[in-house]
Amino acid sequence: MTITPCAIIIIIETAPFMVCGLWKLWESWQEERTENKLKTQDLGRLFALAALWGASFLFIRVTAPAFGPFLLVDLRVLLAGIALVAFALARRASLNFRSHWRQFLVLGLINSVLPFTLIASAELTLNASLGAILNATTPLFTALIAFFWAKEPLSAKKGLGLLLGLTGVACVVGLSPLNLNLNTFLAIGSVLAASFSYALGSTYAKHNFHGVPPLTLSIGQQLSAGLILLPLAAFNVPSAVPSPEIILCLLGLALFSTAVAYIFYFQLIVNVGATKTTSVTFLVPVFGIIWAALFLSEPVTIGQLGGFAIVLASLLLVTGVRLGLPSRRSNSNYPVAVNSKNLD
Repeated sequence: MTITPCAIIIIIETAPFMVCGLWKLWESWQEERTENKLKTQDLGRLFALAALWGASFLFIRVTAPAFGPFLLVDLRVLLAGIALVAFALARRASLNFRSHWRQFLVLGLINSVLPFTLIASAELTLNASLGAILNATTPLFTALIAFFWAKEPLSAKKGLGLLLGLTGVACVVGLSPLNLNLNTFLAIGSVLAASFSYALGSTYAKHNFHGVPPLTLSIGQQLSAGLILLPLAAFNVPSAVPSPEIILCLLGLALFSTAVAYIFYFQLIVNVGATKTTSVTFLVPVFGIIWAALFLSEPVTIGQLGGFAIVLASLLLVTGVRLGLPSRRSNSNYPVAVNSKNLD
């Protein structure tokens, strides 16, 4: 691996941000012992959630060429939705979709169909680790949407974080080993558009699903997305039967990285609150890089690490994580974040 002078400069400049970020993340989990007390099993759920969402980029990278984006995403959300329905029935949870069926269709479109399909399309060109890093920009888009839609103030610190995030993305892309042609830039744009769609979906859910239990919300979102994609998936059936390894990756994507991940996610919101749960944002790209390197033999480049450190620093500024005093604000980062006292 060749280390360029530019990469060395990036490492020197961003290493303090990385160390500070990890320290702040640890400190935020040590505070507030009396309210939303952190337990060992909740910390385990947090890392399990990050590992599952990080693995989704690996699963997509393997399965997208075999199934195609539309069929892959439709199978993902339908299988996940069915698994979550089974989980809800086992818990004897009450499910009511009638009062918000129009909103579920909108949420399924902008929070599952668009981002899942865009990422699956992008990973036909990009490697899994790069997709995971670029998708970590979701909180940056959340801050922008909150500013323009909800009229939330955009402080100087958040503005600096947004600029730093753009710099990080530029470093990740510019120092990547990929051949930077039109297809590559379109794929990168697709992942960033998926991040924007996630942020839009989180904001939409926050304003349109008051009082809806998170498990109901997740099931409605997945099944609505599956219905929307059915016509497109029907015309994109692969000509050859995928190998057993690819089918196992599909099941891993649907059942573990989607259904089980949502269960962990909502349980964390109930146990420790949405603010601490959003710290998973800092961990998902780490696991995305690790899984891609271990199972796909993707190279871990200095440019990726340096760019990710800059993106991490920008997330610290935008999400408001502070040393010794965690932020009281809740930012929706990954698929949906909804405050709720009850999982069901």
